[in-house]
Amino acid sequence: MRPPTLHALLCLCSCLTLVHPFDWQDLNPVAHIESSARISKLQALMAAAMFGQTKIPTGNGPYSVSCTDLMFKYTNKSTFLRVYYPSQGDVHSETIWIPNKEYFFGLSKFLGTRWLMGKILNSLFGSMTAPVSWNSPLRTGEKYPLIVFSHGLGAFRTIYSAIGIDLASHGFIVAVVEHRDGSASATYYYNDQSAAEIGKKTWLYLKTLKHGEEEVPLRNEQVQLRAKECSQALDLLLCVDCETKNVLDLEFDLKQLKDSIDRNKIAVMGHSFGGATVIQALNDDQRFRCGIALDAWMLPLAEEVLSNFSQPLFFINSERFQYPANIIQMKKCDSPGKERKMITIKGSVHQNFADFTFATGKMIGHMFTLQGTIDSKVAIDLSNKASLAFLQKHLELQKDFDQWNDLIEGKDENLIPGTNIDTTKQTVTLQNSTGTEKQNLD
Repeated sequence: MRPPTLHALLCLCSCLTLVHPFDWQDLNPVAHIESSARISKLQALMAAAMFGQTKIPTGNGPYSVSCTDLMFKYTNKSTFLRVYYPSQGDVHSETIWIPNKEYFFGLSKFLGTRWLMGKILNSLFGSMTAPVSWNSPLRTGEKYPLIVFSHGLGAFRTIYSAIGIDLASHGFIVAVVEHRDGSASATYYYNDQSAAEIGKKTWLYLKTLKHGEEEVPLRNEQVQLRAKECSQALDLLLCVDCETKNVLDLEFDLKQLKDSIDRNKIAVMGHSFGGATVIQALNDDQRFRCGIALDAWMLPLAEEVLSNFSQPLFFINSERFQYPANIIQMKKCDSPGKERKMITIKGSVHQNFADFTFATGKMIGHMFTLQGTIDSKVAIDLSNKASLAFLQKHLELQKDFDQWNDLIEGKDENLIPGTNIDTTKQTVTLQNSTGTEKQNLD
């Protein structure tokens, strides 16, 4: 079973045409959609989609938060990160959530739709912001634990801001890797310095399965590359004395990171395909002292990896995504003397861990499983607090996150200790690569 995708947004847009119908020629990709009449119709769609929308939540911790983008070196092998960090001063400002229209075109490919859908998605969500300042100075004077974060299939670096902002507000540096393995819906790089200077981006879009190609070998190859990208990001972030340059030429001074990352307090975290990447990275790189896998998709991992790593691991699952075969693979990570924890958030869906859960109103969100029956802010708050408690324990932090230790054990009215999935039955029904799994972006 592949993780759910965002085809819901296609359904969303189709559904909204019933509210404010398009003419058929509006769906023609060669039509001039820039005309005032069609723009008016897109604006009507936007109003319908955004009705009841909740904003991406601010961080709950005591630190102000800023973010920046880092790209180290050129070519498609370069490392590309969105970094959230504690910032100086009490800064209240907004940053564009999805900064380039090409990401929406990538989503349209992920959805299996024409590029016109990318234009529609860009019209719907292109001006949406996240509650975080841009490129503010790092708050110096203390060392911060570091979390390297891996996104899901069809995702990219900016759409986990609700997690990144909250963890940074509690005193973490969070580096979200934009993967170059073909699993991002879109990503870009520069061929050389001259291309960077003139802003000539080269775009890479989602790699799809070829006709007759088996999924497991491809995903296993990708998860190994993804883990290497997490380790490479760590190498570069820790190499503050090296001649490392941000080829994006932003105002953020990389030297600010010097002496600000605690090299002994490093964790890896990820969602869905990123959850599998967490396990592969723990296996491959001992510098990651613990891992948190959010609604992990276990198919990409080789069997031998599951029982080979020793670092503590925390599975935080949604109630509606998991299925028996996936949970069985998670349980294979258990072994005597190794810390393994699992909780399930009641009423949650796969999309509750990503920002899209906040991007639409409740009716549309529930209809297309971008939201569960649990309030999206409650779900992300439970996940983040449980994560903080787990990180305090295994990174040996001197904080007050132990106040949420009960959440690690699933002790809350909105949590299930372990899983809601029955794995004792002999017959395991697997879903194929079409149908219900294609309901959310991962």
